[in-house]
Amino acid sequence: MREWIYGRNPVYETLLAGRRQAFRLRVSQGAQPKGRLDEILQLARRHKLPVESVPRQVLDRLADGHQGIALETSAYPYCTLPDILDQASAQNEPPFILILDALQDPQNMGTLLRTAEITGVHGVILPLARTATITPAVVNASAGASEHLLVAQANLAQSIAQLKENDIWVVGLDSGASSKPINEVRLDGRLAFVVGSEGQGMRDLVRNSCDLLLRLPMRGKIESLNAAIAGSVGLYLAWQARSFAGERGSTDSQ
Repeated sequence: MREWIYGRNPVYETLLAGRRQAFRLRVSQGAQPKGRLDEILQLARRHKLPVESVPRQVLDRLADGHQGIALETSAYPYCTLPDILDQASAQNEPPFILILDALQDPQNMGTLLRTAEITGVHGVILPLARTATITPAVVNASAGASEHLLVAQANLAQSIAQLKENDIWVVGLDSGASSKPINEVRLDGRLAFVVGSEGQGMRDLVRNSCDLLLRLPMRGKIESLNAAIAGSVGLYLAWQARSFAGERGSTDSQ
C-alpha cells in the first residue's frame, strides 16, 4: 500500500530515516529551493528519487498543510515488541516504553510520538483496534518523529504480561483518587508508561493490568490536562528520573 507524506519536516525526516520505500517527490511549482526544501531535494538526489514539479492545486488535493511538498511512500513499517526490547538492550539502557491505549485523535498521537522520540523512548505499543494508527496525518502531527520510532501493534493485555515477564514495571497515567502522585514514585528503572484515550482514559483491562497508577499533581481550577499534554509531561518526568540520559551533547550512559 502506498501513501503520501506531506509537510516539509515530515518529508525530510521520512527520507532521512530511510525506513520506507520512497517512490516519488512532488514539489509545488515556484517553490524556492531554500532551507528545509533544499535539504529535501539533496536527499532526493542522493536516493535517485524522481521529483515532479506540480501546480499547488495538485498538492491541495492530497492534503491540507502540505507546505508545497509531498512524498509518495510505502506504508508505515511497524515492528514487534521483541524489536523494542532489543533496541533498549542495544543501547545498554533500561527499557523505556510508551503504551497508548486506544488514543483516537491523530494530533494527540503525533504529539506523544514526538515527545517519545525526543525523550529517548525505545518503542511505542498500540492496540490492534480502536486506535489511531501511523497515518500521514499522524506523521505530520509528529513533525516526522514517528519515522525514527519503533512502533508495534499488539494485544495490549498480552504485551503487558510479556513486559512483566521481562521485569518491566508497567505504570498507567490516571487521575483517579487511587492514583499516587507521580513525584512520589521512582521512574528510573525498566519502565512501560501507559497513556489512555481522550476522555475515557485507560480501558479497565489495561488499567487493572498496571502495576501502579500515577497522577500529575495539579493546582489550578481546570479539571485535568488532555492526553497528549499529560502524557508528554509524564514522559519528561521519567526522562528526568533517568538523569536525561542520552541528552544531545552528553556522553553519559545509563
